[in-house]
Amino acid sequence: MVSRIQRSKSLTIMNDNNHSKSNLATVLEAGEFAVAAELSPPRGVNLEAIARDANILKDYADAVNVTDNQAASVRMSSIAVSALLIQHGIEPVVQMTCRDRNRLAIQSDLLGAAVLGARNVLCLSGDHGKWGDHPHAKNVYDVDSIHLIRLVRNMVDNGCLDNGRDIKPAPNFFIGAAANPFAPPYDYRPYRLAKKVAAGARFIQTQLIYNVDRFRSYMKQVNDLGLAEQVYIFAGVGPLKSVRAAEYMASKVAGMDVPQALVDRMAKTPKAAQPEEGIRICTEIIEQVREIPGVAGLHIMAVHWADSVPEIVSRVGLYPRPGAKKKVHEELAV
Repeated sequence: MVSRIQRSKSLTIMNDNNHSKSNLATVLEAGEFAVAAELSPPRGVNLEAIARDANILKDYADAVNVTDNQAASVRMSSIAVSALLIQHGIEPVVQMTCRDRNRLAIQSDLLGAAVLGARNVLCLSGDHGKWGDHPHAKNVYDVDSIHLIRLVRNMVDNGCLDNGRDIKPAPNFFIGAAANPFAPPYDYRPYRLAKKVAAGARFIQTQLIYNVDRFRSYMKQVNDLGLAEQVYIFAGVGPLKSVRAAEYMASKVAGMDVPQALVDRMAKTPKAAQPEEGIRICTEIIEQVREIPGVAGLHIMAVHWADSVPEIVSRVGLYPRPGAKKKVHEELAV
């Protein structure tokens, strides 16, 4: 049986951790090129799947995004999976969408995520429910993504809820948002990013990049507006596992820009070799976007393909990560 003193000590430690800085923020502020990966929660309660992906991604990313009912389809809670990742020694990025919650539920979930140890939150609108597995479910959208960013910033910086009421102690989140350089009108996208930065976003994760020229044009506008000096920008990248995946992204996914040349390249590759070719294309894109001014890191979105992440990170010379290096030094010191 845990004694009252032991319980009190545990709660004190957890409370102290509420104010600790995220590893992701520490890496970026140190001037390191950061790496974020992504994990999709299971549709059921399979803890083995989470443990497997956690063990694969550990030490290859500075933080791991946990999607929130991605594609508007029911999955295990992002906050619950984030808490499990913390137990595996991985820092999560909790994704929070506006689609499923009103502002009461959002703030309640954020406080719960903070006390469970989450230090990063990505604020998203969320895919509309009509595209998911419950198309008749009511969409909430009580606030939009920019309001959500501002709401989290008020909790962190001002210690208050959306209604102005004080919260003590306040949570400590590194606040992120998403950007899509590939959705028209293209010239508007940097200005929408500016709104998110003004609302309080500290880091940005972009849509998957396959059209590097379009992304380069976007980043030029971003730099011209001085935004890259105010926010850390993660270039979204991901491997194509097959020509079928390439064709689907090119024709069926809104806001995606997959050049026909890449689809043709995958089509010309023998089926057995397509996963390797997809990884090769991903590493080629990474080498290009790393040279673009204003890019502070990568967000590797390998959907249901966690095994590819260590290979990608290693090939582009981003392994070991700063946290892994520190761990090795500490172990050697012992």
